[in-house]
Amino acid sequence: MSEAVTRSVTTEPGLLASLDPLLREWLPRQRWFAGKGRPVTGFSPVAATELLPAGGKLGLHHLLVRAHQPLTLGAPPHPGDCYQLLIGERAALPPRLAPALIGHVTEGPLAGRTVYDALHDPRPADVLLEALRTRARVGTLRFERDVEHEIRSGLVPRLVTAEQSNSSVVYGDTFILKLLRRIVPGVNPDLELPLALAREGCPRVPAPTAWMLADLADQTYVLGVLQPFIQGATDGWELALRELAKGEDFGAEARALGRATAEVHTALARALPTVTLGHTQLRLLVDGMVERLDAAVQAVPALRPYAPGLRSAFEALADLATEGRTWTAQRIHGDLHLGQCLRSPAGQWRLIDFEGEPSKPLAERRMPQPPVRDIAGMLRSFDYAAHSADPPAPDWARTCRAAYCSGYAEAGGGDPRTDAVLLRAYETDKAIYEVVYEARHRPDWLPVPMSAVRRLAASE
Repeated sequence: MSEAVTRSVTTEPGLLASLDPLLREWLPRQRWFAGKGRPVTGFSPVAATELLPAGGKLGLHHLLVRAHQPLTLGAPPHPGDCYQLLIGERAALPPRLAPALIGHVTEGPLAGRTVYDALHDPRPADVLLEALRTRARVGTLRFERDVEHEIRSGLVPRLVTAEQSNSSVVYGDTFILKLLRRIVPGVNPDLELPLALAREGCPRVPAPTAWMLADLADQTYVLGVLQPFIQGATDGWELALRELAKGEDFGAEARALGRATAEVHTALARALPTVTLGHTQLRLLVDGMVERLDAAVQAVPALRPYAPGLRSAFEALADLATEGRTWTAQRIHGDLHLGQCLRSPAGQWRLIDFEGEPSKPLAERRMPQPPVRDIAGMLRSFDYAAHSADPPAPDWARTCRAAYCSGYAEAGGGDPRTDAVLLRAYETDKAIYEVVYEARHRPDWLPVPMSAVRRLAASE
């Protein structure tokens, strides 16, 4: 490992102040920035570590910074989201790095230098892989790996340019490093669950090879996870749309995907504790669903005519709980849809991205939940794919939904359709969330969840 990587040098205190005006402009434009629509009023440092010395041909700074923004009306006090930034600095940027530009520093320790998002640059990306390979410790940063798996040096890095809520770098078609952008302290399920599944020998989820942590004030932050890269894999969303465009049946793939989901759920239930949801827990769950419905009706008036039918989905679940019905809850994926699934060229399905919904608190994302929540997410995803076709293909969605549930049952997960009340409640909750999201961000897509709302409101 090079001396530059092993040096434990803290970045100069004036660095963040000098970057402040540049970051205020740059950060809100990033896909992974969570505070869209509100200006950034300032930053406070959480941690700063120098990975390559400043002032040379190339400097590299690892920053954890808290972005301060005005609170929305009625929102509880919030210290601001913490973001992970890798800031490269050069005298001038070569043309190939122009898309990574953050700006030109005019004062402070980097005055006269050009700063940029370093993940676009192979050299800084290589520094991270080398640190993981050698299990380095640099300031507050700790790089760990599974010693059973070799990480070769010299793998050529390339940034994944597809829009994501985090950032990913592929190394020589061998590994992919997912760097989390919005950082919270604690055990992150994106590392916790794949490690647990690896211990169970579950082949449906790529096992973590290495991971990047920060130790700050008696708390650990998960910063990134390195996993095997599945060369030639296609994500389920792309594959579904491609088959739809060709008029091809997707039922066999949906069935195989159902089996893969059941295998992951079964392995998670073995690896981590399960709990029984009785009347009290179900009442809280139903109350949350009703509360989200009421808020959605206020936000999207088009929901109002369907509100009684939608509420009946939740009341039916509460009635079963009152009668003494219980359900088992366990750790689940938490944000399952076609885009979270990869099909290898050999035809094997794998599930990825176990972070859950990043907007939810970490404690909530790590709570045991009924597996049907994942299933409902996937069924809604088939619906979205079908409505992306021109013309929409509702029969295609129905075929995929049935095949997926059958595949899930074949792999020992139990047929979700036999628990129709619970499935309808979770599908309804998901569709309501989609309506609010689309109304705010993609009004052209609003008819997709609204068609599900009409179906679910009329279900018995």
